[in-house]
Amino acid sequence: MEQNNQPRHIAVILDGNGRWAKKKGVPRAIGHKEGCETLKHILDTCYYKKIEFFSVYAFSTENWKRSQAEVKALIQLMRYYLPRLEKRSMERNTKVRIIGDIGGFPEDVQKIMRHLIETTAVNTGLTFIMGLNYGGRDELRRAMVKLAQRVKDGELEPEEITEAMISASLDTADIPDPDVIIRTSGEMRLSNFMTWQSAYSELEFPTVLWPDFSDADLEEAIRVYNSRDRRFGGRKEDEA
Repeated sequence: MEQNNQPRHIAVILDGNGRWAKKKGVPRAIGHKEGCETLKHILDTCYYKKIEFFSVYAFSTENWKRSQAEVKALIQLMRYYLPRLEKRSMERNTKVRIIGDIGGFPEDVQKIMRHLIETTAVNTGLTFIMGLNYGGRDELRRAMVKLAQRVKDGELEPEEITEAMISASLDTADIPDPDVIIRTSGEMRLSNFMTWQSAYSELEFPTVLWPDFSDADLEEAIRVYNSRDRRFGGRKEDEA
């Protein structure tokens, strides 16, 4: 039975920009640009629907392996869109968080990212989380380094480490785990996205390519989410 609950945290793996471009017979860079326009629209929709947290996997740690031309185009899109995202976020009371190791980006892009985070930190509406140079395993590695340092400093015994401590050491500290993770384009894998946080997330794999993702697709994802029976490892009282 559908519960008609709105997910508190929706996360999306933005997949299909390249295939969209190939299908249209245009350069991959155009596909990424169209993907940015779609993201801008869906972000507005989440704001108006009063979604609390909206996360996207925008640039993975593995994306550096792509062609130099494509990586350069993606970074140039960041230079263009992030300052505009800051303006739009201030207009819509949206707080922007970035997860991942931004130290891998050019210094001018890092400066734009830090300014975006600092400027929007005062906002109290939707929290928009972007995975940039992000990988779930790398995030866990960095969290383990933090906890190992505390053990080394004598602040903590190894056996005292809890799941809560691990969660608090991640880039997503103080952000609830995603209720639903959507990967567009029909690929059925998480590709190193929110490895720890996705333990009990509902997973959806619509076939639509990201640049074509619409409000109707988002509504359908929420409808499917509501049709699921989330038990978090437990079971109903009336089940044997």
